[in-house]
Amino acid sequence: MARRATHERIAMNRYADRRVIVTGAGSGIGQATALRMLQEGGQVVAADISPEGLADTVAKAAEHQDRLSTVQIDVGDEQSVVDGVRSAVAGLGGLDVLVNAAGILRSSHTHQTSLADFEKVLRVNLVGTFLMIRESIPALLEGEGPAVVNFSSTSAEFAHPYMSAYAASKGGIQSMTHGLAAEYGKQGVRFTAVQPGSISSGMTDGVGESKQSVGPGIPEDADWSLFSGLMPALGQGFAGPESVAGVVAMLASSDGAFITGTSVRVDGGTHY
Repeated sequence: MARRATHERIAMNRYADRRVIVTGAGSGIGQATALRMLQEGGQVVAADISPEGLADTVAKAAEHQDRLSTVQIDVGDEQSVVDGVRSAVAGLGGLDVLVNAAGILRSSHTHQTSLADFEKVLRVNLVGTFLMIRESIPALLEGEGPAVVNFSSTSAEFAHPYMSAYAASKGGIQSMTHGLAAEYGKQGVRFTAVQPGSISSGMTDGVGESKQSVGPGIPEDADWSLFSGLMPALGQGFAGPESVAGVVAMLASSDGAFITGTSVRVDGGTHY
């Protein structure tokens, strides 16, 4: 009861009249973020590769139907991004916030990882984030308090074995976020990133590729002693995607107006 009451107290209207695109919004943290911004009054376009995932988001946002629309986008496909962003911006009448939550995770021994799998992870996670930003920047430059929140990971800075492609993609996103913040800061566009860790979401629970998310699939012969510090220091176990969605909502809102070019780790103290 206490936790629910706290959540109700922090319900705000920070996104009233703000126009938002969230990728990966058909499941996990992306879906939680889209729902959070709707709850705070935003006009939201939920983007995902999966029509089933988008239908699930629509069903969960029943009381906010008038402010939610969807678009099917494969972030790893340039033309899909070009067409999808154009459609989303036209429907919203502009753009103030972009959240790049779409991503995939594949795990294997690095010496057994195919080039196709390595490139696929980079294509969706890193190139997909770049494409979404590139196509959204013209509209963001005309937006009100424009902000972009990218999704890095604790894997970008800490040792997570069997995930070299994923770590490389998230490290690239983190570095790109810093560069973009410097490039567009004088024009008023803020760029930040979140680093989720120990979050129970579609990706970590092994949701299928149809939702643009592939579970970790740790090799059967994995050495589990290599995974140090998996449990959060807060002692509550893995957190839900809403824990990250709240941070994303803050970063992209007026409460984060003086925050840019940095990342925020949301892992319950898993990594000190």
